[in-house]
Amino acid sequence: QFRSIFKEFPYFNYAQSKALDDLLYTDRNFVICAPTGSGKTVMFELAITRLLMEAPLPWLNIKVVYMAPIKALCSQRFDDWKEKFGPIGLSCKELTGDTVMDDLFEIHHADIIITTPEKWDSMTRRWRDNSIVQLVRLFLIDEVHVIKDESRGATLEVVVSRMKTVQSSLWHLLENHDTVPTLRFVAVSATIPNAEDIAEWLSDSQMPAVCLKIDEDQRPVKLRKIVLGFPCSDNQTEFKFDLTLNYKIASIIQAYSEQKPALVFCATRKGVQQAASVLAKDAKFLLSVEQKQRLQRSANSLKDSKLRDLLMYGVAYHHAGMEVSDRKIIEGAFTAGDLPALFTTSTLAMGVNLPAHLVVIKSTMHYVGGVFQEYSETDILQMIGRAGRPQFDTTATAVIMTRWSTREKYIQMLNGADIIESSLHKHLVEHLNAEIVLHTVTDVTVALQWIRSTFLYIRALKNPTHYGFSSGLDKIGIEAKLQELCLKNLNDLSSFDLIGMDEENNFKPTETGRLMAWYYIAFDTVKQFFTIKGTETLNELITMISNCTEFLDVKLRTNEKKILNTLNKDKDKITIRFPMEGKIKTREMKINCLIQAQLGCIPIQDFTLTQDTGRIFRNGLRVTRWLTDFLASCKGNFSALLNSSILAKCFRCRLWENSLHVSKQLEKIGVSLSNAMVNAGLTSFKKIEEINARELELILNRHPPFGNQIKESVLHLPKYELDIEQLPKYSDTLAEILVTIRLTNYEQLQTKRTATDFHYVTLLIGNADNKVIFNQKITDSVLLRTGNWTKKIEVKRALKSQEISINLISSDYVGLDIQQAYTAFYLTPKPVGSKVVMNQNPEAESSLDTCYGSPQSLSAAKVDTGGRSKQEITYKKCGNRQCNHRCKNKDVCGHDCCKIGVPPKSEINGDSKVSLYLADLRSRNSISSVPPVKRLKMQMLNQTQTVDLKQFVFTPKSSLPALPR
Repeated sequence: QFRSIFKEFPYFNYAQSKALDDLLYTDRNFVICAPTGSGKTVMFELAITRLLMEAPLPWLNIKVVYMAPIKALCSQRFDDWKEKFGPIGLSCKELTGDTVMDDLFEIHHADIIITTPEKWDSMTRRWRDNSIVQLVRLFLIDEVHVIKDESRGATLEVVVSRMKTVQSSLWHLLENHDTVPTLRFVAVSATIPNAEDIAEWLSDSQMPAVCLKIDEDQRPVKLRKIVLGFPCSDNQTEFKFDLTLNYKIASIIQAYSEQKPALVFCATRKGVQQAASVLAKDAKFLLSVEQKQRLQRSANSLKDSKLRDLLMYGVAYHHAGMEVSDRKIIEGAFTAGDLPALFTTSTLAMGVNLPAHLVVIKSTMHYVGGVFQEYSETDILQMIGRAGRPQFDTTATAVIMTRWSTREKYIQMLNGADIIESSLHKHLVEHLNAEIVLHTVTDVTVALQWIRSTFLYIRALKNPTHYGFSSGLDKIGIEAKLQELCLKNLNDLSSFDLIGMDEENNFKPTETGRLMAWYYIAFDTVKQFFTIKGTETLNELITMISNCTEFLDVKLRTNEKKILNTLNKDKDKITIRFPMEGKIKTREMKINCLIQAQLGCIPIQDFTLTQDTGRIFRNGLRVTRWLTDFLASCKGNFSALLNSSILAKCFRCRLWENSLHVSKQLEKIGVSLSNAMVNAGLTSFKKIEEINARELELILNRHPPFGNQIKESVLHLPKYELDIEQLPKYSDTLAEILVTIRLTNYEQLQTKRTATDFHYVTLLIGNADNKVIFNQKITDSVLLRTGNWTKKIEVKRALKSQEISINLISSDYVGLDIQQAYTAFYLTPKPVGSKVVMNQNPEAESSLDTCYGSPQSLSAAKVDTGGRSKQEITYKKCGNRQCNHRCKNKDVCGHDCCKIGVPPKSEINGDSKVSLYLADLRSRNSISSVPPVKRLKMQMLNQTQTVDLKQFVFTPKSSLPALPR
């Protein structure tokens, strides 16, 4: 059954033979350090085979996780293992994106899960609610030396430590420890000098991990290493030095390649293209007729015209900014041996497996974060490891080109490697919060126990000075320092209300802390948004999001500035919605510009910028969702919450909320067809639904039944209707409204739906004081039960205005939202100082008509030049005040007091109960079951106060205000 897995390996090499017994006949954790080309991938396959041999058929409830640092390596392993393990009934799933629901659903039935540390971290942060993680029986870690990386190593370390915690938690939960399934770790790397530390970290309480180190002399292909130093003056920049090295490449390839394929690593994408162009002019490669014919066929399939011309000279370049199809063609030509020289960036060393006879590292400096810096030792060794093709060669050569001043440094490096250290202490705050949310860490003592399960603890005991601790400390002293480090980070979390404490001094996560862990948000990003005012506009939110830590890997390249500046400001072209001042000169401005260009459907021809945009939106979708939930947990930020909700939807749809390109959201409609529909005036779902199907096909240049299919998908989108009605329960400070959401196409949606099952709308209501009145998500499945959803909502009176904003926001679609202004009615006009302000807002009158069901608007009192009504002038002349009657037209009503007013409270004689009643009437008459007239009579029974009964005389119905519904 397993013969197909190893068909490419008719015999095992030295490294594989040494590992065979431990991998295939035991369940011990295993760490192997071997040169590239030693067949480390087979080690993983042996471990999988061991698991399958031990597990009973059918292989249910077992999962294997393979974790690699970059997506390219994951894709390579996925393609390989899908073919190898598919025939024996094992399914593979690549899990490297930023989605949540889809991934959880798809990997449920997967046997082998291929993922990155970041993605698996986000998954395992919810492991208590997800049984999938508890089914993992084998955990494979490729390129484990990445644990040293300052930006990504901490995630790898925490993920492995968390998997160990999962295992120990299950062991403590189950009484019968024999029933706890074992979790096996297998880690490999070509570049770990202290592999014993990794083995110690991966050891369990029952048995230490096996550590196997294969020396360089056991490498299947013997490697010759050469370091060449070149003069570089003090006033020569790194850019100029890098350019001078381009003209040295031809002689190096001629001297060391032996007419076999050469791989040249360059610092930047632009440098890759420049060096390839120089070599094509300087060198003439001897190509056979068959090679020329194959290269010609490959060149004809390339989209990049520059690359097409270079290929005919036997030279090509390869980097992550190229079209995927072009990369595949170049990889195929190089692997087949038709391409004598390939120039690439250092990322290829950890990604695509393209071994060469000669590897050249052109300059030991690379461009990172806007500055040149030295390659790490890991990077250098990884690039050198690409030298040697076991199928064709017995020897290989690696050449390092560097400055004369650093030549000795790299000679020393090749003789011995630096120790791998942990970087968890630099990112402890985010991971500590995640563990508190998981309840892995519950107090300071447990925090130290958790620290003991990390690689940081192993290395801190052996090299305390690297982590800022005194070299003379013993184990107890180092543990005390680690506890201090924990306390500092815990204080940082507490200061931003990300964690709290209960009565027993145990840590407890707050809602903000949970959101930070759930959405995988950096602590610096959370700190930035704690400064939010609550009134931010869309433009301001995009600016803040562009500054987030999540986008640090996006770089601003010099050759991109012209395109970005044109997108920002150009009189002759379509530009972004919110232009920025000045020129594009920072990473943040680039991110802002690309976000707006994507949302505005502005085409970007540069493929590298398109790639950056994809990366920005993958992370931005997560950040905007977190921001919406974060603001929902705060107070006094209605405007910011509304705009963040809209922005989160915009990121999902990749359209502005007011975009005319609503058709782009439909299946089978891309950018060009959407532009055609916009040019034809089809800028809303309603217009698309109303147009004739044949006419639509003419516009789109498509054959029937394409038009019917588009109209059908629009017809089965949810269409909402929002009704607001004020209920007759109101007072000075409180009103009650009835909000009804209806699905107008309820019947059509019973049979078919275009939107997903997870689609929902958010009902968000706020007032003029920027306070959130109501916020709730309502799924389509809830609305489909009866066709409508109704809610009574109390509306407190705002200080600034009685107008409220009611918004219905779709989670997934632009063009379905409803936004409505509404003015609530309260018992008395709003007082300002000692004056009474009469509502003269026609919108308010319209809203009152809606509340009372009257076809006529309230008659506004005529206003003189001083802004006062006739009644106000009349009763103020008499020294009276305004009465409390709510008559539509006080000129024609039957109440004398409406025309001349009533005496001031101080002049009213009689028992205080009547005065109290009059003062309290506003708040009581809406809830009392006793009519006001009857209540007044009951209170007057024992009174001598003379009451004007004219105010209780029956008046014609037309003069009375309409009763509330």
